[in-house]
Amino acid sequence: MRRPKIDPVVWRAPRAGLRPSPSLPPLTVRQVTGSGAEDVLVDERGNVFTGVADGRILRLTPDGRRLDTIADTGGRPLGLELYPDGRLLVCDAGRGLLLVDRAHGVVEVLVPAGPGLRVCNNAAVAADGTVYFSDSSSRFDLEFWKADLLEHTGTGRLLRRAPDGTVDTLLGDLQFANGVALAPDESCVVVAEMWEYRLHRVWLTGERAGTSDVLADNLPGFPDNIATGSDGLIWIAMANPRDPLLDLLLRLPPVFRRAVWALPPKLQPAEKRVVWTRAIDAATGATVHDFFGTSPDFHLVTGVREHHGTVYLGSLEEGAIAFFELP
Repeated sequence: MRRPKIDPVVWRAPRAGLRPSPSLPPLTVRQVTGSGAEDVLVDERGNVFTGVADGRILRLTPDGRRLDTIADTGGRPLGLELYPDGRLLVCDAGRGLLLVDRAHGVVEVLVPAGPGLRVCNNAAVAADGTVYFSDSSSRFDLEFWKADLLEHTGTGRLLRRAPDGTVDTLLGDLQFANGVALAPDESCVVVAEMWEYRLHRVWLTGERAGTSDVLADNLPGFPDNIATGSDGLIWIAMANPRDPLLDLLLRLPPVFRRAVWALPPKLQPAEKRVVWTRAIDAATGATVHDFFGTSPDFHLVTGVREHHGTVYLGSLEEGAIAFFELP
């Protein structure tokens, strides 16, 4: 497909903080049948679910010995969550917000992809079935995410689907809205703003209901999917460290970014081969865990899930999931 044109705006990034020292525990890597296991989800039995680039939803048994295809969305599944009725909620960049029956693979479309939902990316589900989900960009499809980064116009949104099917916008003008997580008490919902290195919080209850603030700012990397762990912390998939050259490019006149976008993909900036996830306090945003390092057979963490002391990782590029035990 022909690459779209971009109309960049100038943005001055805050000075980046230091990335952490290597602290990554030993990884166990499980191969899957397919590429781009972007997110990970663990169910009540310890089964691990992921979606791959060809549209399939996979289930890996806790012992890692059996891998089953439970459904095919016909699109590009990204974020996965458990719905209160036992089905899987799937954010599909090609088809929209979906429900998938784990036993029979039947797919129901809750919110279809289209002009009103271009890149359905990640979600969180309340106990009553309310779904909070991100639409990363109103300008570019998922395959052109670099165009959204270089243009930097901020057309992402945090959306809410009520149990009766109505959809409204909680927060707009976001720089590639990505991961979504609910506080353990459902008092607020948090969304990752990937291109501006921060997490926004929208209050849902109490005196601050309907207002928003920043929970974590000036992160040293790109926050991708986020998830509330069984430990009550908000876990962040840090896809890559920030690049000083990119931050410089974003504040230069737009002509420079148009030139970079015109380059062949092999000559454009590429991600670094790191593994990084961070956990923060859901109330204060303070960092509690920060695991950073490299692995010979895993990189580009885009999904994370903490489940009773085990941290599971997904990757937009790997044909595998990985996990490690909390020290």
